[in-house]
Amino acid sequence: MRAFALLLAVVLMALALQQGNILLALGFAGLGGLFYLHAPHPAREQGKTLPLRVLAEAAEPQTGAVLDALLTPIVIITPRGVILYANEAARSTFPGLRQGYPFSAAIRAPDVLTALENVQARGGAAQVDLVEHVPVERSFALDIRRLPGAAQERREDIIVIHMSETTKARRIEAMRVDFVANASHELRTPLASILGFIETLQGPAKDDAKARGHFLDIMANQARRMARLIDDLLSLSKIEMHAHIAPSGTVDLALILPELVDALSGLAQERKVAVHVAPLPPHALVQGDRDEVLRLFENLFENAIKYGQSGKRVDLAMEREEAEWRVTVRDYGPGIAAEHLPRLTERFYRADIQESRILGGTGLGLAIVKHIISRHRGRLAVESKEGEGARFIVNLPALPEKTAHENAAP
Repeated sequence: MRAFALLLAVVLMALALQQGNILLALGFAGLGGLFYLHAPHPAREQGKTLPLRVLAEAAEPQTGAVLDALLTPIVIITPRGVILYANEAARSTFPGLRQGYPFSAAIRAPDVLTALENVQARGGAAQVDLVEHVPVERSFALDIRRLPGAAQERREDIIVIHMSETTKARRIEAMRVDFVANASHELRTPLASILGFIETLQGPAKDDAKARGHFLDIMANQARRMARLIDDLLSLSKIEMHAHIAPSGTVDLALILPELVDALSGLAQERKVAVHVAPLPPHALVQGDRDEVLRLFENLFENAIKYGQSGKRVDLAMEREEAEWRVTVRDYGPGIAAEHLPRLTERFYRADIQESRILGGTGLGLAIVKHIISRHRGRLAVESKEGEGARFIVNLPALPEKTAHENAAP
């Protein structure tokens, strides 16, 4: 017990110093010393050494509590790869980590296992990246270290695996690359147009009041297009930053959808599109972020009005489907060719580039829809045939009936 407590204190001190937290390291040192002085010494009392498994089982409960209090996953294994202890953060992140089972049974990434084998064979330390793709993509930087026994009765070393999540950093880097590649291309056209009109107004059309008014209108439209593009990019970046974190709020779709229909009624009247809303249930609660859910259906509904306006009608319906709420937005416009359907939610992808730009589209609306649905652990389906309009179907997990009644308005 004394050895295990002291060893854990050394491990925690090393991790704290690695993070640059000297005060925390000193605290762990004091905690380890306290356990070492006051814990019984069974090995000396019995005149023999104890195996590592017995020491782990005999560890003070406070030692495990200290490890569980840490927010980063930490796993302690034997040199043969058997898990001695996984703290609460590790168990919640990787449910397959179970005491007494091989580490390789829970983490099957070849790069990680190769690094672990090297540390097992040669000692020292190794750093390796781990990327998990299910249920959502998350990445971790693993620091694997072999530490010697901390007391005389210890005959076996341990290996400590410290996992630092790098999902956010990787997403930031990916977004930076995407922004440079895509945004620069999308901004170049309106910017070139504005610069061209400015040169014309400064030169040949300098004294032409009629041309000046026409050019200024075009420049204003192009500037608004750039502003919409930037707004959509910022929205997409914010959603992607938190894609791996499920929202914790409660949203009532039965309240949001009528609100959305009212907000877009002006656009529908302007485009001469009739909106038909099927009867909605009294309440349709889902776990989600209200602003994001509103943005999700706003994008779908606005697209249906704009791109399906030739059909003169848009239908909105919602129904319960087992453990999900199914919302359908349908237009009766020209439809979407089959070859475009798989790529509709890609950033900046447009089935009809010219029409999209005329209607003020940025090419990011459906990408935002996809990422919001993914963050809410939902599903998106698109059904369309040329000449028969398009149907966008969103399935979001429904809250249990008990929770729905508890949260329903009186």
